[in-house]
Amino acid sequence: MKLNRIITLCAMAATLAISATSLLAQDNPGTNQSGAGGQPRNRGNFDPAQFQQRMLDGTRDRLGFTNDVEWDAVKPLVQKVLEAQMAARSGQLRGLMGGRNRGGNNGDQAGNRSRPSFGGQSNPEAEALQKALDDNAPAGQVKDLLAKYKAAQKVKQDKLEAAQAELKTVLTTKQEAQAVLVGLVN
Repeated sequence: MKLNRIITLCAMAATLAISATSLLAQDNPGTNQSGAGGQPRNRGNFDPAQFQQRMLDGTRDRLGFTNDVEWDAVKPLVQKVLEAQMAARSGQLRGLMGGRNRGGNNGDQAGNRSRPSFGGQSNPEAEALQKALDDNAPAGQVKDLLAKYKAAQKVKQDKLEAAQAELKTVLTTKQEAQAVLVGLVN
């Protein structure tokens, strides 16, 4: 049973990673999106609403909601947690998904900074910090921007924790345990 949960979590992580790269590819169509042998990659169309619905349906199943009325009461709280998780992780995913210039566009780094983070949310603090790093800014400026980034991330983390606490108040103990196992709450 534990192995099934681990596999489920890995599948969810893989889905997020694949979806994020599709989203980034769509946001910047002028970049080289070649696959093996220089052939263009077909990433398809990413529909954020459809992706969110799949996440909600999976969460509903994992938490064991069979009654539509009960689920309709809990669904907005789950959505709030998922959105807060995306906001809290937007800065971290930016670095993993190519948030800095690798020299592929003749030194023009604006294309990387103007692209929104995963989930369509821009992160101005992360963008400013990345720009300072890319421009080899003085240590004092980097330190100030890092402090601003950390403060913004703290606010997002606090919102996430509040959303998780609110969700936990309506879950049974068994549902809360399942929510912990799938990473919805702590």
